[in-house]
Amino acid sequence: MTSIDELFQKSGIPSKRKLEALDPTELYKSAKLSASGSRHARVDDENDAEAGPQPPEDADDADYGPSLPAGVDDEDAAAEEDTEGRFFGGGISRTEREVLDYLDTAATSAAGNSLPFDPDEPIDAAWLKKTALAFEKKINRNAEQRARFESEPARFIDSEADLDAAIRALSILADHPSLYPLFARLGSAASLVSLLAHDNTDIALGAVGIIGELTDEDVPASDEDWSALVDAMIEADLLGLLASHLTRLNETDDPNLPDDDHAVDREGVYRALGVLENLCSRPETAETVGAHDELLRWLLARASRPEQPVGQNKQYAAEVLSILVQSSTPNRRRLASLDAVDAMLQLVAPYRRRDPDKGSDEEEYMENLFAALSSVVDEPEGKAKFVEAEGVELCLLILKDGGKRSRPPALRLLDHAVTGPESLAVCQRVVEAGGLKTTFTLFMKKSGHHPTAEHLLGIFAALLRRLPGESAERIRTLAKFVEKDYEKTARLVKLRGEYAARVAAADARIRRAQEGLDEEEREERAAEWLSQRLDAGLFCLQTIDVILAWLVAEDDGAKGKIKELLAKKGEGFAVLKGTIQEQIDEMDLESEEGNDSCEMLKTLARFLE
Repeated sequence: MTSIDELFQKSGIPSKRKLEALDPTELYKSAKLSASGSRHARVDDENDAEAGPQPPEDADDADYGPSLPAGVDDEDAAAEEDTEGRFFGGGISRTEREVLDYLDTAATSAAGNSLPFDPDEPIDAAWLKKTALAFEKKINRNAEQRARFESEPARFIDSEADLDAAIRALSILADHPSLYPLFARLGSAASLVSLLAHDNTDIALGAVGIIGELTDEDVPASDEDWSALVDAMIEADLLGLLASHLTRLNETDDPNLPDDDHAVDREGVYRALGVLENLCSRPETAETVGAHDELLRWLLARASRPEQPVGQNKQYAAEVLSILVQSSTPNRRRLASLDAVDAMLQLVAPYRRRDPDKGSDEEEYMENLFAALSSVVDEPEGKAKFVEAEGVELCLLILKDGGKRSRPPALRLLDHAVTGPESLAVCQRVVEAGGLKTTFTLFMKKSGHHPTAEHLLGIFAALLRRLPGESAERIRTLAKFVEKDYEKTARLVKLRGEYAARVAAADARIRRAQEGLDEEEREERAAEWLSQRLDAGLFCLQTIDVILAWLVAEDDGAKGKIKELLAKKGEGFAVLKGTIQEQIDEMDLESEEGNDSCEMLKTLARFLE
């Protein structure tokens, strides 16, 4: 038997935050957002501390997510306990609306705040069929009354309130996700989606809220149940209706509209963005969202809208963009085709001489833009657009003059841009734009195991890998390692020793953990141990050894210097060859790039014999 507490555990608002404790009857009538934390997009990048602030380690029960939109505070939320205050569509004055609010509140009070369902009734298939039928009847009744009394809002207000109550009642499904497939088969999911086009914006907002709650990542739904619901909603044109819904919401400070209308519309945008974020939790659905050009263009436009200070919804739009391109090649290419690289570079350009305030929405906004750019430039189309829009020059300016919060993501972006196939043009532009001086100066300043060092090493390795032999750009790059009595080369060897010691310590811990384990148990923990080695700096160690191997192969003076420095530690070229051979053994040979990399490493290994 379902208890009252379980029945009203969730509200009709899609939020990652917990709700304030309210009386069950009040909770049924109106749900409001509570205080917030922050959201963080990520780019796949090992040990990348610059990607954004991390949640506290001991905050398992904490709430994370964007704060409420500007203009919606706790007092506003308390004042909006009657969310039926705008159930009248067009053609009604604010005074008339307030009168009807009063009458509706009085009617609710007289009815004893009775609930629309029996709290003791089990939530099962029979309940859902009955609820779905009642939901459809309320939709139809409201449509009929709106058609009959189009110019007399007071005549259809009751049906509007009944429809809103029916929408909110669906929130209980989030506690019973096993009913999602039946909800979809009954056609109720499609009916709920259709309400996004309702003439009354508040009905549409309520529908978006319930959709957000049902698809929230905190709902304990299986992949099959969640997919059944989401697929039915997308088939009912959820994305197209969301795009239309977003375009009719007015977040601007229009003097002809009441302030509370702006706050509600801002919250409506926030809810819709929450639905998009939920949909992106499944890669296949994220690609479907990314294929919707109208939504992508709206997100770009919203992220580009001038605001001072940066508003929460502007930040959220940038975050959704970064989520869309994190792990989807089609989405990255589509965004590149929309000239998003140029647009986003213009948005981060102001940070070449200033930093956003720490912990602000603007800081997270900047990080999301850089994260999205770092994903897009992983694709050949993104790299071409990056060079065309002078992205290399902008990154170098930020590395030279930017603040401590803008430099790390700019360096990561440059690392992604020079890495991978089709990056020759980017590598050439780095050298032509004076990037060698900027990056090597930064390299000589940083020390120890630091994410900045990882990105700098990645850039140096990419330049040596991609720049053609005997080209002016390659000769200039090699000269940097030779100048000033090989000080950069010596710095590499010293850094190698630090990383080698860290990895050796990790290997020793792993060997102790392997004692007494059989082969099957070792295989089960292989991924865990690899992660520990990477955390210790294995990737940086391997990258340094590849760079040193290039120097050994191409410059006799550098070869002698490296041999001399290694000998002081009682080592020789064999240690470099060992890590290179380890990379060869683990190379993925199914792709053309993997085969090319394997051949390159085998060639370098021969120079170390």
